[in-house]
Amino acid sequence: MIGAGHAGLAASRFLTDRSIDHVLLERGEVANSWRKERWDSLRLLTPNWQSRLPGHHYGGTDPDGYMTMDEVIEFISRFAVVSSAPVRTHTNVTSLRRIDDGYHIETSQGAIRCRSVVIATGSCNLPSVPPVRSAIPGRVEQLTSFDYRNPSSLPDGGVLVIGASATGVQLAAEIQRSGRPVTLAVGEHVRLPRMYRGRDVLWWMDAAGVWNQRYDELDDLTRARRLPSPQLVGTPERATLDLNALTAMGVELVGRLSAVRDGRALFSGGLRNLFALADLKLERLLDTFDEWARSSGRDGEFDPPHRSDPTRVPESSLLQVDLRSGRIGSVLWATGFHPDYSWLDVPVVDDKGHLRHEGGVVDAPGLYALGLPVLRRRKSTFIHGIEDDAREVIEHLAAHLDKLPRPHPRPRRIVADIDLEQDRQLPSQRNAFAQSRCELQRIHRVDAVEQRQRGVHFV
Repeated sequence: MIGAGHAGLAASRFLTDRSIDHVLLERGEVANSWRKERWDSLRLLTPNWQSRLPGHHYGGTDPDGYMTMDEVIEFISRFAVVSSAPVRTHTNVTSLRRIDDGYHIETSQGAIRCRSVVIATGSCNLPSVPPVRSAIPGRVEQLTSFDYRNPSSLPDGGVLVIGASATGVQLAAEIQRSGRPVTLAVGEHVRLPRMYRGRDVLWWMDAAGVWNQRYDELDDLTRARRLPSPQLVGTPERATLDLNALTAMGVELVGRLSAVRDGRALFSGGLRNLFALADLKLERLLDTFDEWARSSGRDGEFDPPHRSDPTRVPESSLLQVDLRSGRIGSVLWATGFHPDYSWLDVPVVDDKGHLRHEGGVVDAPGLYALGLPVLRRRKSTFIHGIEDDAREVIEHLAAHLDKLPRPHPRPRRIVADIDLEQDRQLPSQRNAFAQSRCELQRIHRVDAVEQRQRGVHFV
């Protein structure tokens, strides 16, 4: 297993339930991306009651609130402890390649041979920044959401935020409130209210079955997997953060950044069409909620249906900004993320850098993925969405292992399919690996008799 975030830990729980030997390789600490790659004020988009992992649920006093980053880290780390997940931290995977009986993994702590692998590194490993960044004048500082921590870290001057997904609108609002003027370049976006008819909009997504739509039921799966995250923010006030709210704060809206020429940022027109499309999709979604309420006989439980005002189109929108004038001191790229598979030496990545997989079953025997957008359901990337995906993927993995020839017994080996190539290691390295195996035995003891009977082993 590669990655010890919520996806890897959920899969580990199901592997443990099946007595399948495994280890989680984590480049940093448990929940590393939450610790290292988020800005200070970020909260989950999902309400606390929706935070759940296999056998592990939110137990606090504010079920309708939204976790801070510290609370998310504690929640996931606690799950790793209570589930006795066999995590090896600070173990960076540098190469994974296919061998006859499985896979060979090179790590910063040595080599591992295994019969199957689950890639649970997520889809947000690297910021997606378009090539046009190279044309931005050098005097303008450029940051991504990985770099940004709070407004005080920005240089003087206005800020041009590129992208209007959840990240873009949240950062634009925070920076504008700090006193710096913000210009937001808007492309395709997904508009959502925070509350609808007295309930959190994500409650409706759950109740109406939208979250549970399966990947094989969608008309355009590729598009669904590449949609930007919805314009939402988790705040104690449960406030809606859409483009109308940003305009009311004083944020200036412009079209999508199309080019930078001679130090000038050029923006496309067509904001009216972009806004109309997002509004139309929102109307259709709210109609789905209303229809579910009626058909389920629960319509009377909720406030009457209502609709938000259409997104207001600026009377005049800038088509260019001179980045050499001093008006803009920094550009903040909120243009999404992409996975990093540079270490993957198996031909399963397409020309756009995405894994080829069918519901998490990767196009190579014994190779699986978890935590990717719409992996098996629309909710796949959310914490509460991983349980169903992980259960089904591990079920497929177990069936795959059952079909493999039984490995030869290796007396006194803690995990039958680990091969750390000890004979080629220095004595100090052998001692370190021996300590790792002892720790793994303490955390994750497996009945050796059952292993031989089933012939199922996973590392």
